[in-house]
Amino acid sequence: MRVRYAVSGRGLAYDLVEELKRRILSGEVAPGDKLPAENSLVEEFGVSRTVVREAVSRLQAAGLVETFQGRGSFVLEIPDRASGLRAVRSHHDVLELMDFRIGVESEAAALAAGRRSAHQLKGIERALDEFRRVGDDPGRSVEADFSFHLKVAVASGNRFYRELIESFGPMMIMLPRTRLNAAYEVSDAAHLTRVVHEHENIYAAIERSDPEASRAAARVHLTNTRARLRA
Repeated sequence: MRVRYAVSGRGLAYDLVEELKRRILSGEVAPGDKLPAENSLVEEFGVSRTVVREAVSRLQAAGLVETFQGRGSFVLEIPDRASGLRAVRSHHDVLELMDFRIGVESEAAALAAGRRSAHQLKGIERALDEFRRVGDDPGRSVEADFSFHLKVAVASGNRFYRELIESFGPMMIMLPRTRLNAAYEVSDAAHLTRVVHEHENIYAAIERSDPEASRAAARVHLTNTRARLRA
């Protein structure tokens, strides 16, 4: 039976993404499983191929699926390093996660500005360069984004910041991504440019060894992310 998914008022692709996210995050579609073929999704949801392709692209950007040419799209394993984040599922939970990250990571950035070594600064720069290059492959953006934040925590010189971010793993990036409006996904070139610029500001302040500017730049980036989640 063809069911046309346009119940939210945000468009067919948005509603298709939300339904597929629900199936993936609930475990209804398990890691390693192949998403239904394009023709099957067109038939099941009563949408066009363009809508299906846009939806799959958004799932890629959220780090939930990986697409292989000629083989289809497969559900990725949700990183299990972040056991404390497994219960983070609701929109309210994700907003509270962002509140927590704002406090923790802003201070980590300030410490990094005062304590980082030349080697650690180079590590942050490499992570930033990797993040800049994800435009053609949004599926890589979760790991690239996480790597940047982890490198900043390492440069803080405080092992508790590093261990906390490591324990969260890429889930701390992935979970907010699953709640973003399509306009704020990294598959959108304009949005990716804005987010890269926010990361560049953090790096530049750490490079200048300016703790206050580093704290402010990290807070601006994470606060903007939180605001985008509420949009």
